[in-house]
Amino acid sequence: MNVPTMAEMTAQGKQPDVLFWVGCAGSFDDRAKKITKAFVKILNKANVEFAVLGTEESCSGDPAKRAGNEFLFQMQAMTNIEVLNAYEVKKIVTACPHCFNTLKNEYPQLGGKYEVFHHTEFLKSLLDEGKITIEGGKFKGKRITFHDPCYLGRGNDIYEAPRVLIEKLEAELVEMKRSKTNSLCCGAGGAQMFKDAEKGDKEIFVERTEEAIETKSSIIATGCPFCMTMITDGVKVTNQEHSVKVMDIAELIANAEDL
Repeated sequence: MNVPTMAEMTAQGKQPDVLFWVGCAGSFDDRAKKITKAFVKILNKANVEFAVLGTEESCSGDPAKRAGNEFLFQMQAMTNIEVLNAYEVKKIVTACPHCFNTLKNEYPQLGGKYEVFHHTEFLKSLLDEGKITIEGGKFKGKRITFHDPCYLGRGNDIYEAPRVLIEKLEAELVEMKRSKTNSLCCGAGGAQMFKDAEKGDKEIFVERTEEAIETKSSIIATGCPFCMTMITDGVKVTNQEHSVKVMDIAELIANAEDL
């Protein structure tokens, strides 16, 4: 796969149009790596000049901040900002709403001011500019429901971009009873992903997955690696693996045309 690093681009005297911020999940989690690869395929197909930081990329600091360790967050953020500013990065795209929210809303006060896009916004812009086309394909007529990631939806008011992309696939978009501003968290945000569940009658990820399954959709779409993990677990717990797939928006687009 063609994935240049910022170091390689700089050595050639080039400046990419956009930096693809991969994030911890997209780099190390086996399931999220598939989202990263799907997004890269689309970028290559659309002839987008992009680069990644590679080994120079560190965690955005989101989990540390949400868990209450502001000191660790600022250390991680400042390290990243130094690297980004050294490369004179102006535009960033990421497939993780947690990284997106942190880079966009929390880095500026530490000296990191960038134009930051979630990959669903970026994909919609590629579609609007005619750089990619996704009419029809293998998802035509399929029932798809979209789970709004907290940091994408309520956190940053991005609801339409992922839905426009699903509709462009000529799929039937079915909303859950709780969606958009009233959406339910998958249970992983706020660093909850990394701790044991507290006492209660039911885990949040099970509740949310049941709501998705109620729509009788064959695909639960999302735009967040954390949500991907939780809802995939939910599908397993509810024994729906044979009838329901969990896919990222980037995977839907990459698979629609077999990129």
